[in-house]
Amino acid sequence: MGGLLGSLAHAPNYCASRRDCYPGGRPPARVRDLTLLGWAAYAVRHTQSEADRMIPIRDLNPGLRRPVVSLLLIASVVAVYFLIQPADPVDEYEFLVEQAAIGCEISTNEAVSLEEIRSELCVAGDGNPVFPEKSVPLSVLVSIFLHGGLAHLIGNVWSLWLFGNNVEDAYGRGGYLLLYLLSGIVATFGFVVLNPDSTAPLVGASGAIAGVMGAYFVLFPGARVLSIIPPIFIPFRMPAALFLLLWLGAQFLLAGGTSAIAWEAHVAGFLFGMVVTLMFRRGLTARLAERRDAAGFA
Repeated sequence: MGGLLGSLAHAPNYCASRRDCYPGGRPPARVRDLTLLGWAAYAVRHTQSEADRMIPIRDLNPGLRRPVVSLLLIASVVAVYFLIQPADPVDEYEFLVEQAAIGCEISTNEAVSLEEIRSELCVAGDGNPVFPEKSVPLSVLVSIFLHGGLAHLIGNVWSLWLFGNNVEDAYGRGGYLLLYLLSGIVATFGFVVLNPDSTAPLVGASGAIAGVMGAYFVLFPGARVLSIIPPIFIPFRMPAALFLLLWLGAQFLLAGGTSAIAWEAHVAGFLFGMVVTLMFRRGLTARLAERRDAAGFA
């Protein structure tokens, strides 16, 4: 993980609110400056699908009806990124620490302290939490709707648009939304199991989208996916099962590396979506067949 932003690394103490610490509720400029060790970056573990280097262009598998839930999910993450998440990097990092899931907080059920963030060491009962009013359970859900950058957001939105409509057809709108949210939650806990001492915010919808991809793997293994794999920018078709297996294998290549990508969340989300769909496959495929007949598909 990278260095910390000046607002956290230099602040002498965090009070119940910034207004209690600083006049006007904002730290002075010298506190907000990036430190020399900040590397002009901050420690955010994000589930970043675009970094997997496999770029799906489209799937040759038309949906049966308008994917209302997928569209609403896409609209929600876009709105959160542009309307709620701060644009300033310093403010954004503070926002993510306050709102996003953090492995250390989940494993100890306590909000992280300034010293834990500064040292990147998780110590239960360290005291003086940065945001004492933070709801740790709620942060697990909130993290699904936060993103670590524009490319991160675009990659996730595109993947959800490609694979979500068909899975929504199979599950129905309510079941699909439940699958998506549960996949995201399971993905977060999958990351925490292997990284219980992480003090970096975990953000991104990729864990939830991986669950959708796991469901797609079970329901539509023979569907064709048009994709490119850099540096070969020639589109080619492959079965969805092969594409998704290659994608899953790519996650394990990230293990042991220095990347900030939370591959553990990807794998946990994918496996959850796959297992749940296997459990209900008979009913889901029957529903798909009925809807295909009603829509006039052969």
